[in-house]
Amino acid sequence: MTITYDDFTRVDIRVGVITRAEPFPEARKPAIKLWVDFGAEIGEKRSSAQITVHYKPEELIGRQVLAVVNFPPRQIGPVKSEVLVLGVPDAAGEVVLIGPGHDVPLGGRLF
Repeated sequence: MTITYDDFTRVDIRVGVITRAEPFPEARKPAIKLWVDFGAEIGEKRSSAQITVHYKPEELIGRQVLAVVNFPPRQIGPVKSEVLVLGVPDAAGEVVLIGPGHDVPLGGRLF
C-alpha cells in the first residue's frame, strides 16, 4: 500500500530517553515496563516493550529511543501504555530498539 507524505506526517515519532525500566512479569509475553522522557513539551510517558531477549531493565536507563507518541493509550494488563517504542527485528525476529546515532535533544521529531 502506498501512502502520501501527509499520511506520514500524521505519525508523530519523537526521541526520548528511558528514565526508568522494570521487569513486567504480569505480561503474557516477556516484557519490560518503560518510562520515557520526551522533554518539556510531551513529558514522561509509560510503555511496555517485549525486548527481554536483548535488554535488561538496568541497561536501558539513559538510552535514547524513538517512539510514536500520538497513538491512543492502550491497556496492557495493569499497565497503561502511552507510547509505542520502536524497534526492528534481528535475524531471529527479536526486537532491537531504534534510536539516534548521536545524543539529540529530547522531543525531537523524526522527519
